[in-house]
Amino acid sequence: MGKPQKAPKPKYVDDGRTLADMSGVGGPKFHRAKNAPRSTGKEKWDTYWAAVRMMFVPMLCVITGILIIYMILYAVFMFL
Repeated sequence: MGKPQKAPKPKYVDDGRTLADMSGVGGPKFHRAKNAPRSTGKEKWDTYWAAVRMMFVPMLCVITGILIIYMILYAVFMFL
């Protein structure tokens, strides 16, 4: 096996501008197009409930685990 090939180094070209030169920055402002559809309240509500339903079982598992650990620690330190 030979030596691994090194990646070629990038070549930087100095165009004479300073880092503070912001003359090339600009262009159109970022805003929504006038004909872009907006989400309705019902769509937002449906998305919210979909996320809540997706997280319900994991939330119950975590709460149950915390309660079990609390009961074990409570029982251990109660009898010391």
